[in-house]
Amino acid sequence: MREYLTTERIDPQKRLVVERVKDFNEIYEVFDKDDASSQSERCIQCGDPFCLNKCPLHNYIPQWLKSVSEKNLEFAFKLSNEPSPFPEVMGRICPHDRLCEGDCTLNDGHGAITIGSVETHITEAGFQAGLKPSFPGITTDKKVAVIGSGPAGLSVATYLLRSGIAVTMYERADRAGGLLTYGIPGFKLDKKIVNRRIELLKEAGLELVLNCEVGKDKSFEEIADTHDAMFIGVGATKAKSASLAGEQAKNVHRAMDYLTNIQRKNFGVSYDKAFDFKDLNVVVVGGGDTAMDCVRTAKREGAKSVTCLYRRDELNMPGSKKEFKNAMEEGVDFTFLASPKEIILDENSRAIAVEYVKTKLGAKDASGRQKMEEIKDSQTRINADVIIMSLGFDPAVPSFLAENGIETNAWGGIIVNEETYETTTAGVYAGGDCFRGADLVVSAALDGREAAKSIVDSLLQ
Repeated sequence: MREYLTTERIDPQKRLVVERVKDFNEIYEVFDKDDASSQSERCIQCGDPFCLNKCPLHNYIPQWLKSVSEKNLEFAFKLSNEPSPFPEVMGRICPHDRLCEGDCTLNDGHGAITIGSVETHITEAGFQAGLKPSFPGITTDKKVAVIGSGPAGLSVATYLLRSGIAVTMYERADRAGGLLTYGIPGFKLDKKIVNRRIELLKEAGLELVLNCEVGKDKSFEEIADTHDAMFIGVGATKAKSASLAGEQAKNVHRAMDYLTNIQRKNFGVSYDKAFDFKDLNVVVVGGGDTAMDCVRTAKREGAKSVTCLYRRDELNMPGSKKEFKNAMEEGVDFTFLASPKEIILDENSRAIAVEYVKTKLGAKDASGRQKMEEIKDSQTRINADVIIMSLGFDPAVPSFLAENGIETNAWGGIIVNEETYETTTAGVYAGGDCFRGADLVVSAALDGREAAKSIVDSLLQ
């Protein structure tokens, strides 16, 4: 260990831009054992590891780095899979620069350890070597229903199954995974990776019910009557609106509608042809990771041009720096300090441009963030054939919540006891974006894990 003085930080190899923009395959190669080991050997084994503390899941990062450096794959695999329901997913999509790697001690002059890439390597190498997470089988007479198969739902199911509790999962889509399947493009997360985890859960006893929308295809009450507890993990799927004039035009689309339809297209199933943007000028409004997913998808779909409008500057973008850099490499144009004011329509009520005003960043507010100020008489416009609005998401509020005494807050988030994750209805728990609002996958995974602990304590005490 502590080889940071002689070994530099390395990032995983990326496919060449000219090749990767032609398909939706992952752009990063997985570390081989030598690269994973050499990066792990750089760890200085801090007495108070900032990386572990900054990780929402509190992954055993220094411990599995030490195991990888010592070529003990089996122990690293167990350590990595213990606090995390799907570390090979987290290794690919977590914003490591803002979490574990961002707080790595070696950032001060030496470059952080490439923690995310080592995390991916551990599970991929482990699976290749025949290792699997351990499940005991169904050993109790307790049954829990999980509504939603996204990150929170998969996480709670993982830890309930580890406790021998039977789980039935209800998913309204035709495939499980939620955001991991239909929201995050394949160039960041191969869908085979997601499906592999789901198959492991099914082997462990998970009963998966697809194409079943609770409250429509099956009543909440019927499910509640046949299970000992319930967990709601329906995500946050209601797109935020900018309330711009012209925003309702047919060629103005919501980000998740676009990403979902293109993923359906990549699966080879039916999709809305209105989302074919080949040879069109595409403008995406927003600066988060979902906006980056949209611009990079449009490039792969053969758009004539792709421009991202963001009202602040590059340094204030809310998404991952890595994803912004990848978008830049792939030919996306960025217009910063631009605040959209109106969607311009033609005589047929189709959007043809976005009118915006230029902005500047002024004094810092109470949170320490610079205030955005509009520059007077700076209106301009950018022409567009299609516009994608990527301004974030709020929880949708299923009718079965109020009907069953499950309270929500002013913006639609499910109210839970933050220690137990139990809602205002006894025996019903919730977590993930339907509780937090749109947040990180790792946060949803944390909610699922901690909710499972509470459910286990309640059912098996």
